[in-house]
This record gives sequence, C-alpha cells and structure tokens, in this order.
Amino acid sequence: MPTRARVALLGVVGVALALAGPAAAAEPKGHLFILSGQSNMAGLDPDVSFTPAVRKAFEGDEVIVVKDAQGGQPIRRWYKKWKPASGPAPAATGDLYDRLMAKVRKAVGDRKPATVTFVWMQGERDAKERHGDVYADAFKGLVRQLAADLGRKDLRFVIGRLSDFDNTNARYPHWTKVREAQVRVAEAHPLGEWVDTDDLNGPKNGLHYTKDGYKTLGERFARKAVALIRRPAP
Repeated sequence: MPTRARVALLGVVGVALALAGPAAAAEPKGHLFILSGQSNMAGLDPDVSFTPAVRKAFEGDEVIVVKDAQGGQPIRRWYKKWKPASGPAPAATGDLYDRLMAKVRKAVGDRKPATVTFVWMQGERDAKERHGDVYADAFKGLVRQLAADLGRKDLRFVIGRLSDFDNTNARYPHWTKVREAQVRVAEAHPLGEWVDTDDLNGPKNGLHYTKDGYKTLGERFARKAVALIRRPAP
C-alpha cells in the first residue's frame, strides 16, 4: 500500500477508535459516596476535606458525593424495620432515609457507579434512649436496606464510632454499648470499616467536634473509603 494511503487509513482508524469510546480506552469509573447521620455528620462539610481527598485518590474518575444529615435523630428514622429490644416500639418511620435517597437518585440519574460507599456518623440519640442492645442489628439492617434499593451486593460502608464524650454512661446510658456495636459490625463485615473520633471533640470533651475536628473526620472517612474500594474483593 502506498505510504500516503497507509497514513490516511491510519488516520481514519484513529478517529474511529476515538469515537468508539471503550474500544479505544477504558471509560472513567464512577464512585458514589453517600454520607448520612445526625449532628456530627451535619457538622461535616464534605467539600473541606472528604471530597477533595476522594477526588485526588480517583483522579480521572467521576466522583459523586451526596450528604444528608439531621441532628438529634435516632436510627429508626433511617432503618424502616427497626424494633426495640423490648417494650412498646417507637415509630420506625424511615423518613430521613427517603429524603436521603431522593437526593441520591437526583445526583446519580441513570448512571451506574462502579462503587458505592456509605459513610455513617450517628448513634448519639440511640445511646441516649437506651437502644444500644439493638444498634448493631439496626445498622446491619440499614445497610441491607440501602444495598437492596441500589441493587448492589458490594455496598461498602464506613462508620464513625462515637467519641469518648460519655464513656462512663452517665448522661447517655448506652453510650459504650453503641460504640462497641459500631466497631463490632464494621470489623465483622468484609466491606466495612470504622474511624476513631475520640480526639476530635476538643479539650472540654463536648458532644460535638471542633472545626479542625470535622476536617480531620472528613480526611479519616475518605482514607477508609478509598482503602475499601482499593481492597481486593472478598
């Protein structure tokens, strides 16, 4: 074949490959991060540390971060089948879960992310209401609920463990029970992790975190989430 004809043919092939997309080069992978919980999640601004960290880790991939949180709320406003250990059951509404999922669906549209990671910072209200005995089952139920709604068998999750605010259980009777449940659930699940928050709430050991504490929390969440995504599938 004459040189000019060969060059022209190569040029046509190159354009065709470029238009073909996946045939020429791998398409960017999408990563969805869903952040929810009560006040200490509400105080976390993902744009300060979490989102920049995951975007840097997955540079070139599409990253979607959705957050919805409300202070002072029990897990039964997310998990629709929540039940107490005994006695009359408060209403398990799941209304905050529905609000969260509306945001998720709007942000994702018809895209199908390669990975989905759920980031959870909640438990103070359940500790205060003495529901620590059912917290582990409630959170596992919430993960199953979310995985089913998203059609995923590979949903990853990161839990922010309650801080050492009330390790004597003086003000929140089930504080240590919830802390222990959070660690137990995360360590037992192949796609789960937890982060420590004991050093984030300042010198007075308040319930809520400092400005720098929230920044650090976002960094820790991102670090664990990235590690989960990069971990070989179980």
